[in-house]
Amino acid sequence: MKGKILIVDDQFGIRILLNEVFQKEGYKTFQAANGVQALEIVTQEVPDLALLDMKIPGMDGIEILKRMKKLYKDIRVIIMTAYGELDMIQEAKDLGALTHFAKPFDIDDLRAAVKEYIIS
Repeated sequence: MKGKILIVDDQFGIRILLNEVFQKEGYKTFQAANGVQALEIVTQEVPDLALLDMKIPGMDGIEILKRMKKLYKDIRVIIMTAYGELDMIQEAKDLGALTHFAKPFDIDDLRAAVKEYIIS
């Protein structure tokens, strides 16, 4: 097992794509469609890395990130954003996000970043 990845995105298609890609790479994956689900998974499974969308209805990505870090300060987070959310990107990095990917992202670039940042 290479490590555990939490995929947090309200878009079903993106969750399924990322889940499939990272399971094939040998990671154990978890999916969350919202902040409540994400925080439950962080509490129960303690993932090594989270792929976190910033625009999620209800609890947004910044709030999810803050709460994840409160639960588990060492969790590594890569954020995913729509193009042009520069303020949010900077705030997320200030809160401890490692890097960001603008949607639509190149899946190979994202795979390389996960490989670089995950604790194996």
